[in-house]
Amino acid sequence: MRVSSPYADLLALHRTAVQASVDVVNTVTTEDLNRETPCAGWTLGDLLAHMTVQHQGFAAAARGKGDNLSVWDADTVRERVSADPAGTYAAYADDVMTAFAAATGEFTLPELGANFPAIAAIGFHFLDYVVHGWDVAASLGRPYSLPDEVIDTALPVAEMVPDGELRTMANAPFAPAQNGSATNDFERLLQHLGRIPNWKPQQS
Repeated sequence: MRVSSPYADLLALHRTAVQASVDVVNTVTTEDLNRETPCAGWTLGDLLAHMTVQHQGFAAAARGKGDNLSVWDADTVRERVSADPAGTYAAYADDVMTAFAAATGEFTLPELGANFPAIAAIGFHFLDYVVHGWDVAASLGRPYSLPDEVIDTALPVAEMVPDGELRTMANAPFAPAQNGSATNDFERLLQHLGRIPNWKPQQS
């Protein structure tokens, strides 16, 4: 009989969210990389380099090597992402899921300037990819959805992310929260993390 635990449940939900991002990135071609995204100032190529290197950095952190700053540098993956966005992204996503499944102890996350218990660090990564999967889909003009249990878990985590001046600083992980008439919990989550749920690229 499978014994459930908060850690095991989070790993399962994390896998679902990351796999959904893999599925949408699998539709990206090299011709798409200059598309605009909901992330101000970032092309789709920039976003995918960020998403890929975050997989690399979190996988290293899960293996006790998160203090190596080079593993967080997007330039270390940018060329591979540009050459093969779908294949490269899928490989790094698989690696981080493998690393998380075997993780013990704390994660060193230099971008946040601290060490965190595994369950907290995986929660940060989980929330990022709930949102980033949508970012990619929106850039491509594609619909995007996640299972209710993923959203039900991610929404209260998102709502704990403070709004305010910190969101306007350079390298802030999320833009200021957006106002609007959300029609469901996913839209509420997106708005709180600085997204506009009906955002569409201006280019055709």
